[in-house]
Amino acid sequence: MAITAADVNKLRKQTGAGMMDCKKALEETNGDFEAAVDALRKKGQKVAAKRGDNEAKEGVIFAQATADGNAGVILTLNCETDFVAKNDDFRAFVQSIMDIAVKSLPSSIDELLALPYDDKQSVGEKITYQIGVIGEKLEISGLEIVKADKVVAYNHPGNQLAALVGINSTSSDAEEAGRQVAMQVAAMNPIALDKDGVDDETIAREIEVGKELAIQEGKPADMAEKIAQGRLNKFFKENTLLSQAFVRDNKVTVEQFLKSTEDGLTVVDFKRLSLS
Repeated sequence: MAITAADVNKLRKQTGAGMMDCKKALEETNGDFEAAVDALRKKGQKVAAKRGDNEAKEGVIFAQATADGNAGVILTLNCETDFVAKNDDFRAFVQSIMDIAVKSLPSSIDELLALPYDDKQSVGEKITYQIGVIGEKLEISGLEIVKADKVVAYNHPGNQLAALVGINSTSSDAEEAGRQVAMQVAAMNPIALDKDGVDDETIAREIEVGKELAIQEGKPADMAEKIAQGRLNKFFKENTLLSQAFVRDNKVTVEQFLKSTEDGLTVVDFKRLSLS
């Protein structure tokens, strides 16, 4: 049967595939619209397999809180090139996945991929289909959830970096303070909320490095342990969120800033994702 320009355009609008790909799919399926959609999906699967070994180092990161503010999601979808990462259609696609994640709060990437994207495809199947449309490897490489009385999201300009902060208050002042702390998390990349959150392996490594440096500086071996402990305390101050100097006023710590905003205000959890 003859394939009309209107048929091709209809398929292109529904699938986002290129005009020639849509025309070829319709020709191969004798104008059967649903079969053509399936053919394009299969093409996506072939492209996915073909590009499986490619590196997907570009992409975008979105952070978003739920409508009630009790939870938030931070999500990374990678692609191969900066050109695709900056494309409005690609970003709209990432947002569509984010909308699903915010609604369902999946506990893992695999759980997100298994969720329905629409009445025909899962999120994972839709990503495979988009690989065929775009012609690049796409993959979700990061997914984090924060739950708290109030969760604040911060998206750094360019969407290469984002952060979520959960706080223990729902007041407007607390929310604004949480937003500033989310910017702190993005800028300073703390490794834990406080020293209790730093793993034993990291602590042991910092002590060992501190002792070795002290010995190299000519300090007696019996003093090296005390010097290493002092350096460890400095490490905690610089690398744990509540102990860090607040970026907007380095005379106070983040913990002091929060308490000055509202009595008892603190961060209960945070997450940060970055492409670099």
